[in-house]
Amino acid sequence: MLHSNITVFMPSVLTLTGIPGLESVQCWIGIPFCAMYLIAMIGNALLLLIIRSERSLHQPMYIFLAMLGATDIVLATSIMPKMLGVFWFHLPDINFDCCLFQMWLIHTFQCTESGILLAMAFDRYVAICYPLRYATIFTHQLVTQIGASVILRAAILVTPSLVLIKCGFQFYHTTVISHSYCEHMAIVKLAAGNVRVNKIYGLFVAFTVAGFDLIFTTLSYILIFITVFNLPQKEARLKALKTCIAHICVFLQFYLLTFFSSFTHRFGSHIPPLIHILFSSFYLLVPPFLNPLVYGVKTKQIRINVVRRCCSFYTAVSSLCSITIFQNKTRTTAHII
Repeated sequence: MLHSNITVFMPSVLTLTGIPGLESVQCWIGIPFCAMYLIAMIGNALLLLIIRSERSLHQPMYIFLAMLGATDIVLATSIMPKMLGVFWFHLPDINFDCCLFQMWLIHTFQCTESGILLAMAFDRYVAICYPLRYATIFTHQLVTQIGASVILRAAILVTPSLVLIKCGFQFYHTTVISHSYCEHMAIVKLAAGNVRVNKIYGLFVAFTVAGFDLIFTTLSYILIFITVFNLPQKEARLKALKTCIAHICVFLQFYLLTFFSSFTHRFGSHIPPLIHILFSSFYLLVPPFLNPLVYGVKTKQIRINVVRRCCSFYTAVSSLCSITIFQNKTRTTAHII
């Protein structure tokens, strides 16, 4: 970014450019983004509805899955309405405080999602390695405490970055953010001052959350695999592995996209901005989009309930259509008579 000698004092409004270099086709780019967002909302809402209404799914594994679905809904909703406003309706301006709040929501719920994935890995570790003690260890009280701790950890770690920007910078080189949403480093790069503390703290949060969660999630699965491959029966090994496949898929796609986005933003100066920003935008939408699809396909109980509800919905619609047709025929016959 080229810095001029002209600075702006505490801007009240910032401008999002969307995807630099693709401004002329952003209206078309918004279509797949909107489709992914709608699928993510419907899928995660259906997931939450099924888990809430089916008492057989009121188990720690599915409660964590419901937390993941709720997190995905908030994460996707925090960026998509404004992003589509930029792409479709040419509304790039955003209030400075609203931009900071969007940044806080995005990074807080990214950290929350990482913590929930760790909790789910720990859940599978206890279920497979200590099946007889699972019910006594994973009580509803423990699940609630884990959920509250994950959210509290994320909020505590992300809030200082917001304070550092709000209180640490008064002058800005520009008010134009070369991004489609308010991201920490994208805002920091606007400041006309020493941003080293912000960069260091951003890396500290990234390595504290992702590093800690990644290490212990990986360790959990190493111990799970050791236990599974020591089981005497092949059927038992396959059954144990099937309960982990969905979570492993979600875990891999989340962390691969996270590290790609984080490192390219800080060290990928040779990567064209449009490539980075395009992937960063997809990176926040892919987990909410894929998670309900992966768990819906790989988890038998959820798949059965989805099919049952779809059949019930189809039956109800068919019955309603039949009644409507019958009433119309009756009215027509009465009119003729």
